[in-house]
Amino acid sequence: MLFRFREAQAIEMGVARPKTDRRPRMASTVSSLKDCERWRGEIVRDISRKVSKIQDVGLTDYEIRDLNDEINKLMREKGHWERQIVTLGGANYRRARTAMVDDEGREVPGTRGYKYFGRAKDLPGVKELFQRGAVQETEESARHTAFQKFRNQGADYYGDVDEMDQELVKEEEAMERQDWDSACARLVDALELPEDTTVPPFPKANAPAAAASSTNAQKRKAADEDVEMAGTSTEGEGDKRTKLDGQSVEEGSESNGHADASTAAALASFFGVLDQASMEPPKQPNKEELEAILLDVRKRSLLAEYGV
Repeated sequence: MLFRFREAQAIEMGVARPKTDRRPRMASTVSSLKDCERWRGEIVRDISRKVSKIQDVGLTDYEIRDLNDEINKLMREKGHWERQIVTLGGANYRRARTAMVDDEGREVPGTRGYKYFGRAKDLPGVKELFQRGAVQETEESARHTAFQKFRNQGADYYGDVDEMDQELVKEEEAMERQDWDSACARLVDALELPEDTTVPPFPKANAPAAAASSTNAQKRKAADEDVEMAGTSTEGEGDKRTKLDGQSVEEGSESNGHADASTAAALASFFGVLDQASMEPPKQPNKEELEAILLDVRKRSLLAEYGV
């Protein structure tokens, strides 16, 4: 009788709750902020008690697994109540949440929200899982470090400044000439041409002409500036320079024209093995011819189908 009296007195004072008062399964069904705080506090006490119990060395592996599952379930339920408290306008406990640590101050390991507490970290298979995850993280960090070496490289790394090296340009030109000669020799052998056949010369870039034109443009620009600064006497000199530059450009274009003509003549000698009819484009049938061809093909297929 005394025990029941003390229990009823504690319930009236709010220290204890009646046995029939169970925690709701759904936190969203509770609309009282005070009740939500009370249920969250009860869950926190249950988690603390079970975390202390899971350290017991006398527990079997099955009991440890069950306790760890119950702790994770309580952790998820605590999150539901914390969200309901925020919805009702209470304190945001999730904002002040930090990383969960064990007795040694290390973060509690786990995968995809499932955490391992106490002796659950020493269960068969769990330790290997953490070791494999650590090795994988080390490999990923090593790959990331190796990738970072090749980031933010300058133009020299990608070979964009190779044209500035004259020795390298000369070496590349020599290799190109060698490849050109070997390709021409293979072509002569494939076409069965005589050995004294004139091989087309190596095609040169019009770098001198372009350089001359750029130089001429610079000279013209300098001449114009001199005209503006010095007056009429400099105008005559600018005209003379322009004339001389025009003559040099014309001479360069004539020399390039002769070189192109000789190259075209040498290339034409390679096409001597082909007749004019072979070099003409294929004749495309018109609409009537195409319809006649399709009709003929259909007739032959029908005759072959019926064995006529």
